[in-house]
Amino acid sequence: MPKVTRDDVARLAGTSTAVVSYVINNGPRPVAPATRERVLAAIKQLGYRPDRVAQAMASRRTDLIGLIVPDARQPFFAEMAHAVEQAASERGKMVLVGNSDYLDDREVHYLRAFLGMRVSGLILISQGPSENAAIEIDAWDARVVLLHERPEAIDDVAVVTDDIGGAQLATRHLLEHGHPYVACLGGTEITPVVGDPVTDHIVGWERAMQEAGRPTEGRLFQAPYNRYDAYKVALQLLSGPDRPPAIFCATDDQAIGVLRAARELRIDVPQELAVAGFDDVKEAGLADPPLTTVASDRQAMARAAVDAVLDDSLRVPGSRRERVRQFPSRLVVRASCGCA
Repeated sequence: MPKVTRDDVARLAGTSTAVVSYVINNGPRPVAPATRERVLAAIKQLGYRPDRVAQAMASRRTDLIGLIVPDARQPFFAEMAHAVEQAASERGKMVLVGNSDYLDDREVHYLRAFLGMRVSGLILISQGPSENAAIEIDAWDARVVLLHERPEAIDDVAVVTDDIGGAQLATRHLLEHGHPYVACLGGTEITPVVGDPVTDHIVGWERAMQEAGRPTEGRLFQAPYNRYDAYKVALQLLSGPDRPPAIFCATDDQAIGVLRAARELRIDVPQELAVAGFDDVKEAGLADPPLTTVASDRQAMARAAVDAVLDDSLRVPGSRRERVRQFPSRLVVRASCGCA
């Protein structure tokens, strides 16, 4: 049986092959509803299947978007990945996801793999990409959008949130409850000194403490980002002689770990310990007590990142298009801070 082609579909639908292409790719030009229905009916009748490989070879670009995240097991990155997938689907694109596991070599591996697949663009959520990653991006002349943070190593288009300002909001709120000071559960030894959201959260905490005239020395504690390891750190911190009256956590996962440790140690939250986090993952509202945290508009950020990665004008030297878009952070007040 001869292979059905786009010409066959156009002939049966009584239209041009360009219009068939617009229907299949959902653009770039609009198609009248009646014409679209005729094309779809012809595709179904003939059993036509677009040859994506041939299309990619001809255009040197696929309908794929690459997305690299540090760890999709963490709720924040899982929710962000889902938001990117939804936004990409609205633009007729599919998403390939790779986990860097916070490792530079793994990040470079996925950069090479996705760019080698001729993706339409790449969205990178990085905890501070290495020089090798920057070199790889330059070598491929790739269209890359940095999401969640814009590290100094890569001067590219970015969609970010106000991490420093959000951390200041949370810390100020805890101090307004009358606590003598607020401790901070930050990152680990390998957390980059600059170009990392957790580092910015620490900076925001420090600024709020300094504004209130409270010292920060000895009140910053290292903890992994996941809730179980943060829970183990919190067990030691909360059972010690210098238990803090309030804790701002750089991530919600850490804060949920702290809440679990407090419950195990029979420390009343928020009467004996106030807790706030950052990210507003869905589990934050289901924590016991519900977690006060800092939120950003992930859906809007994901749409902005997808729009940017598909926007050719941003790659033009000297383009006046906005290259860094920052979304505001907002405080979501729940019971863990002491509010009713």
